[in-house]
Amino acid sequence: MDCKDLKRVTIFAGHYGSGKTNIAINYALKIKDSGEEVDIADLDIVNPYFRTKDAETLLAEKGIRLVSSVMANTNVDTPALPAEAYSVVHDKSKHAVIDVGGDDRGALALGRYVPYLAEEDNYEMLFVINKYRFLTGSPEETIEVMREIEFAAGVRFTGVVNNSNVGDDTSEEDVLDSLDYAESVASLAGIPLRFTTVRENLYENLKTKINGLMPIKICVRQSF
Repeated sequence: MDCKDLKRVTIFAGHYGSGKTNIAINYALKIKDSGEEVDIADLDIVNPYFRTKDAETLLAEKGIRLVSSVMANTNVDTPALPAEAYSVVHDKSKHAVIDVGGDDRGALALGRYVPYLAEEDNYEMLFVINKYRFLTGSPEETIEVMREIEFAAGVRFTGVVNNSNVGDDTSEEDVLDSLDYAESVASLAGIPLRFTTVRENLYENLKTKINGLMPIKICVRQSF
């Protein structure tokens, strides 16, 4: 990954089960592997079942600071975010990856950081989509979810990430069949399709067939 072309802050948001958390973790790992410093902030205060905190040990081993609620992975429905979460938007010496909660309810947590992001104007907000998930099976349905998230967060998406998969059963055909859908979503939204993700076992066979392909390691538990 060439970090020279990256915005300092990268935000991942999307529908429940779109896979944005695993992408956020892997994206931060790729930035770190390129030699750049990076923090990751978990703003997901909605979904108690799968958060970046699940990968806390792995991130620590790589020297990536994780900022998340102290109540993450507990039975508290809406854990408060720590004050240090603001450091990811204020510390301009390193990259930051932000994992936003699912749908519009989760996006509300991002709203408090929007003024600082807008002031620096060095961020991208990526909409993670999965053709095979409930309520995002068509481009039109997916755009409805997208607009709800934007309204709640108070900020527009700048790109789309195609993470269409059916879990462990995902085939090359499943990924290839999602490309027109992903292009349609990006076209309707008026923003670019930034990249398509695939599990590492599919990468070698697909890398010559898909532009902007990004291999994703299954380094933490995924929920589909």
